[in-house]
Amino acid sequence: MAEHNELGEIGEQLAIDYLLKNGYQILERNYRYIKAEVDIIALKENTLIAVEVKTRSSNYFGNPEDFVSKKKIKLLVFAVDHYVVQRDLDVNVRFDIIAITLEKNSHKLEHLEDAFLYF
Repeated sequence: MAEHNELGEIGEQLAIDYLLKNGYQILERNYRYIKAEVDIIALKENTLIAVEVKTRSSNYFGNPEDFVSKKKIKLLVFAVDHYVVQRDLDVNVRFDIIAITLEKNSHKLEHLEDAFLYF
């Protein structure tokens, strides 16, 4: 497996552990619809949260959240809209980013709620 895939899987597991610890219910992991993939779909109270996980081994080239493109945002919105309509859900929807920087023996995790409001 490529090193960047391993890094991504480690980051996604750290994100899931964090979300579970903070009262989120995980509904889907790596949900795919056409060309879009949502890393995590979670539920907390009456809010469906689509989570994009960005994991980096350093901040040398920028913070992990800086690597979410406008194209990726459009694809995420498209996929989550399909998810909600297909399941006939009556929920609020929020888009979050969990940015993780892995260091030698630790990691830094930042949870950015309503992250796409800033793009």
